[in-house]
Formats: sequence, structure tokens, C-alpha cells
Amino acid sequence: MANILDIRRRIRSVTNTRQITKAMKMVSAAKLRRAQDRALAARPYAQMLTNVLKSLVTRAEVYDPETGEPKHPLLAQRPENRILLIVVTGDKGLAGAFNTNILKAAMRFLESKAGKNLEIEAIGRKGRDFLRRRYKSAQPRSAESQEPASTTIIGEQVGVLGKIEYGLAAELAERVIDRYAKDEIDSVYLVYNEFKSVIAQRLVVERILPIEKIGVTEMAQAQEMTLEDKERAIEAAKGAGVGLRPADTRELDAAAAQFATAQVDYIYEQPPGELFKSLLPKYVSILIFHGLLESVAAEHAARMTAMDAATNNASDMIDSLTLAMNRVRQAKITKEIIEIVSGAAAL
Repeated sequence: MANILDIRRRIRSVTNTRQITKAMKMVSAAKLRRAQDRALAARPYAQMLTNVLKSLVTRAEVYDPETGEPKHPLLAQRPENRILLIVVTGDKGLAGAFNTNILKAAMRFLESKAGKNLEIEAIGRKGRDFLRRRYKSAQPRSAESQEPASTTIIGEQVGVLGKIEYGLAAELAERVIDRYAKDEIDSVYLVYNEFKSVIAQRLVVERILPIEKIGVTEMAQAQEMTLEDKERAIEAAKGAGVGLRPADTRELDAAAAQFATAQVDYIYEQPPGELFKSLLPKYVSILIFHGLLESVAAEHAARMTAMDAATNNASDMIDSLTLAMNRVRQAKITKEIIEIVSGAAAL
């Protein structure tokens, strides 16, 4: 059995660890609030852009009236033989199963598309390191490539999630759109953790290209939070003062939706077809930017929950060690009393 000094030393060590985890929890809670505000601030622009495109669809010839083929290359549907998967994970750990669950979803998707040319764009250090150990890095394939089907990593973005800028999403979208227009890839998917609130999250694999319908995204996979995860998130949010409900934006959404549904003949400065062609790439950029913002918010929420659980476990361990120390001390006192009584009886 350990002596009292060893137990006291371990109690001090666990107490110091608890202070660190508690501080990390509060920091993650503060970052979560800022991430939620950023995601909410970007929503009106995305909503209005979507509704402008919906309005343009009804006023422009998006499809060729004779052949029925789409006039814009981003609307073209092709057999999925060459697929690009964008994986969004975190740069840091200590976030529970956040990164692990995203990578598991990515691996399930890759397995479901086995036998096809798969290219991966890794965003986040954790995903990059995991995928590097399993797949080789290579240059993006051209449309004329005759290489056998394989899975390769064609790009990585590390250290960009600390402060997300729209330029990052726009640059990535520009590369993706250019390759799709050149028939180098047939579809683009984005795997990330969708975030609505602390208790309303889900892990999704969302198809970005081709665009089938404006404002409607196709989910290849979707995994909701378990009841146990929600209960842990609720406890962590209560302790950190984070709201549980998503922000109410129904009035804002309804006002933006009127632009597309109103029976008004808008006069556009440019021809509707030309305007639609220039705005559609921005729509792809917004989809990627939206995924990055929500993934960052989900990461902070996961870290807050993990640090709350670590703090509670440290408290339980301190209580257990204190009880063990008291028992050792009581046993030592009892032994000394017995020795004194035995010595007195011998005299």
C-alpha cells in the first residue's frame, strides 16, 4: 500500500491537472460562442445568394431547350468514376472522439466507393496525419489519365482553422470548379461535423458537385449524436454558460425566401443567364465556407465537453485518493495505539 506522502503528491498532481482542464473548458466555451456568431453572421449572405439563384433559375435558360443538357458545367451529371473527397478535421486533439468520428466516416465513404479513382483534400492536421499513414501523396490526375484506380492525397491545408477566412474557401472552390469543368473529376464530397447547437449536431458527407438543385444538398451519409453524447454536452454547456438551443433565424430566412418566391419580374442589370453563370461558383464557395465554419464550432463544442468530463473525472479521482489517504492514516494511527497498549501490558 502507498504511503501518505505518495498519495498526497498524487492528489496535488491531479488537482493541478483539474485546474488545466477546467481552464481549457472555459476557453473552448468562449471560442464556441465566437464560432457560433461567425456562422450566424455568414448565414444572411448565403441565404440571399441561394434565393437569388433560385430566382434566376426561373428567368434564365439553365438547360438547353433542344437537348435538355445543362448550359453550365457545374450542373452536368456524369457517372462517378473520379471522386474528390474533402475531409475537414481539427488541428489539435483533446476533443474527445471528434476527429476519430470524422475519419471513420471518411473511411466508410472511401470503402463504399472502392474500385474508383479517389482523391483526398485534407483540411486539418489530425486528418492529414491519419490519411498520410494510409495513402500516398500524388499530383491531381488529368482528364486524359489512364492510371489504374487508386486512392491518393492531392492536397492538404494545415493550420488554417484557427481563423477561417472566406478566401480559403474561395480558393479551394476555384480549384475544384476548374477541375470539374475540365472533366478531371466527376463529383466532389465534403465530410465534416454539421453544427446547429451543442445538442444538435450530426456527422455528414455532403455532395458539393454536381449541383442537382439550388438550396438542396444531397447527403451521402449522416450520423446523429447519440443520447449519451447529448447528455454529456448538456452538462458541459450548463457548467460553461453556453446556450443549448440554436439561434432563431426563422424571420430572417422567411424574409430572404420572399426574393425567390415573390411574383415580381425583377430587372437585372446583366442578362439572367450571365448572372447565373457568374454567381453559381460563389454558391459552391459558400457551401465549403459554411462547412468549415460549422466544423470549427463543432470542434470547440467537442473539446468543451471532453474537458468537462476530464474535470469531473479528476474530481472523482481526488475524492477517491483522499479516502485512500484517510484510510492509510487511520491504519497507521491504529497500529501505533496497538503498539503502545501492547508495550504497556508487557510492563
